[in-house]
Amino acid sequence: MDDDLEIAIGARIKQLRIARGMTLDELANASAVSRAMISRIERAEASPTASLLARLCAALGLSLSSFFAEEEEDVSPLARSDAQPIWRDPETGYVRRAVSPAGTQSPVDLVEVTFPAGARVSFPPNAASRGMSQHVWLFEGEMEITVGEAVHRLMPGDCLFMGIGDGHVFHNPGDEPARYCVVLDRPRS
Repeated sequence: MDDDLEIAIGARIKQLRIARGMTLDELANASAVSRAMISRIERAEASPTASLLARLCAALGLSLSSFFAEEEEDVSPLARSDAQPIWRDPETGYVRRAVSPAGTQSPVDLVEVTFPAGARVSFPPNAASRGMSQHVWLFEGEMEITVGEAVHRLMPGDCLFMGIGDGHVFHNPGDEPARYCVVLDRPRS
């Protein structure tokens, strides 16, 4: 992961925690992430895994996509490939590229994901994500996505629509990395 992004993730968690009037202990209790780990992440001494970051976001009352959305003063309708933020899960190697232009206030976000062979990531239920949905459109490889009790096996070209607030599991059972696009749709306010 890029050092600047690691610093930005830590600073954003701390900024959100303080803005919500939460202590490290309160965030630790709400997220089931240790106080020490949160402190290390805030100081950019540790990189959060996708699952851990999702738990912190849930405790802070926002979705993972909302967490990565940047609030920019100069909004451009064009997001150049070389300027799109990329985040890598240090545990699984899962890579997330925020494709959509930041700050446009669009209710839709596009995210490109490269998911390593054999990797599995669980996203816990998140009240802040209730009412949100996403399409997962698989380009390469294969994926198993579990939503509730239903397991969906996707092959190239397949597209799955799913709600995301109740939690889900992504798993690549194949021998090759999977690459897919997530089209995240937030309810309009």
